[in-house]
Amino acid sequence: MIVVPTIRLASKSDAATIALMSRQYIEQGLGWNVSRIEAAIRSDCTNVAVTHEHGEVIGFGIMQYGEQTAHLALLAVHPNYRRRGLAARLMAWLEKSADTAGIERIVCEARSDNPAAIAFYQAQGYVQLARVAGYYRGLLDALRMEKNLWTCGAGDHR
Repeated sequence: MIVVPTIRLASKSDAATIALMSRQYIEQGLGWNVSRIEAAIRSDCTNVAVTHEHGEVIGFGIMQYGEQTAHLALLAVHPNYRRRGLAARLMAWLEKSADTAGIERIVCEARSDNPAAIAFYQAQGYVQLARVAGYYRGLLDALRMEKNLWTCGAGDHR
């Protein structure tokens, strides 16, 4: 039987797993500990989405919302579940939520030493805006990327 992982909003009980995954697969000094993730889960201006299989969190995304722009703060999938389209599904879920909220564009950062992440975001329609020197612990640069949700043909927003 094939099980398709589902996506839902995170609950407080997911915070420790998300924090651990963030430290193991993303972090370079960004400070996403359990209390910060719990605060994001409670926030009216943030969506924390998780994908899970058999009750186990196997991926997550955290998106913070402003007036016209959303910021994808974190996105990760457990290594054992990569290359199955889960990150793309999480992105699509978060982007649809942003579009529904009237958000025009989404920005995110990718580590400059992570060509797989950069290629992933580009494949999702993100373009590089800038290089941010020392974004990670003052040691590693980030590439700031953006996707405009309101491009021609993407919806009836004008």
